[in-house]
Amino acid sequence: MGMAAAESQFHVLAVDDSIIDRKLIERLLRTSSYQVTTVDSGSKALEFLGLRENQNTNPSTPSVSPNYNRHQEVEVNLVITDYCMPGMTGYDLLKKIKESSSLRNIPVVIMSSENVPSRISRCLEEGAEEFFLKPVRLSDLNKLKPHMKKTKLKDERQGTAQEIENSEVLQQQDQQQEAPKPQDPQPESESHPQPTIEQQQQSLQQPNNNKRKTMEQGLSPETDRTRPRYSGIATVV
Repeated sequence: MGMAAAESQFHVLAVDDSIIDRKLIERLLRTSSYQVTTVDSGSKALEFLGLRENQNTNPSTPSVSPNYNRHQEVEVNLVITDYCMPGMTGYDLLKKIKESSSLRNIPVVIMSSENVPSRISRCLEEGAEEFFLKPVRLSDLNKLKPHMKKTKLKDERQGTAQEIENSEVLQQQDQQQEAPKPQDPQPESESHPQPTIEQQQQSLQQPNNNKRKTMEQGLSPETDRTRPRYSGIATVV
């Protein structure tokens, strides 16, 4: 896959209320082989991204705009917006994107014709990746690719990690279903029956019988024959 084909996979949403500046940034982005969508206000940018401008002020209002289904299959890899716009400034648009759990990972770049250090610092602190001074040049747009590649790689890693986690959960469930159930232990009376009263008596008599047998064996006939016998007492006068 060539470099131009790889870059054409990235889609940039450009926001500027000036038609001249909007056409200029669109031409530069297309020259860099990016897919481009342009809108003239921050509210239209939010609509394209699927957010309502008043979602924070009116929680009961659904956050997804009615026109979101028309654009939901279009992935936006970067938003580049002018700072000074009527209604919603580029800074306000940046804040709404970063406050959205579903959009906060999209890189945002701010453009402005005024070089105001405090404005630049505020945008960068809020999460802007770059701050370009107008007129934007082609060399400026070369700085966009690393931000988009980093975000895309991060999304792919998160997707892979989620797939692995889901696979491990399913595997554990399968193992639990296939594992044999432990058998209930048998009662002690069945595995080790208690001896009866007769058996206990026999067990007690056995040592005495063995002792008696040993004594009887010690008194053999040979021993009796060697033992002197006295039939009576003789008295010599």
